Amino acid sequence: MNHPMTRRDEIAAGLAETEQRIAAACEAAGRSRDELTLIVVTKTHPASDVDLLAELGVTDVGENRHPEAQLKMDELRAMEADHGVSLTRCHFLGGLQTNKAAAVARYADMVHSVDRVKLANSLARGAEAAGRTLPCLIQVDFDATDPGRSGVIPTGIPELADAIAASEHLSLGGLMTVAPLGEDPVPHFEHLVRLSAELRAEHPDATIVSAGMSADLEAAIAAGATHLRIGRSVLGLRASTR
Repeated sequence: MNHPMTRRDEIAAGLAETEQRIAAACEAAGRSRDELTLIVVTKTHPASDVDLLAELGVTDVGENRHPEAQLKMDELRAMEADHGVSLTRCHFLGGLQTNKAAAVARYADMVHSVDRVKLANSLARGAEAAGRTLPCLIQVDFDATDPGRSGVIPTGIPELADAIAASEHLSLGGLMTVAPLGEDPVPHFEHLVRLSAELRAEHPDATIVSAGMSADLEAAIAAGATHLRIGRSVLGLRASTR
């Protein structure tokens, strides 16, 4: 008798298929799987999915929107308290308004989307109030034709990097990008990796290259990404677009 798949079964199947893609891409690029951190993007999915991911060994999840992320993390931390362990790191991935930065700095374990000094300063104030040091990535924008996109243009990286590194309550982790829609991601990911090498010349600890999503993870791995942000391939279509 065939039993319907549970949500845990669905997530496990998506995770296994994604891991197979990552393994194949690593082999093709001559890289070790250990060089990559998989961040499962849980935006619009419930905290119960995050709990199931933790059971399946996923340690890093990504959220794009505040306050949805805060509500979910509060619920998740309550679940973890019941288990007596802290299982999950929260990566904030979305564009962020300065007036929400202090709140995000209290619950996020890393912010990938820092694109201006004013935002960095707001995150620093929030981290200071929370008594913590917050790792940050600079989001780089390669699409000059869309003024609505988040990110700093490549020439703006040094100033922003220096501002983050100079903050007592922030640490500079590296760079992030989202490939421009409808374009070949390869040259953009390769450009990001070159920019990462330039950044490390001044900030040696800024080793993270966050690039690659469900549709282009192979290109990101080939280019040299260290962190992948995968949602749909693991969790399926998002529960809503609110």
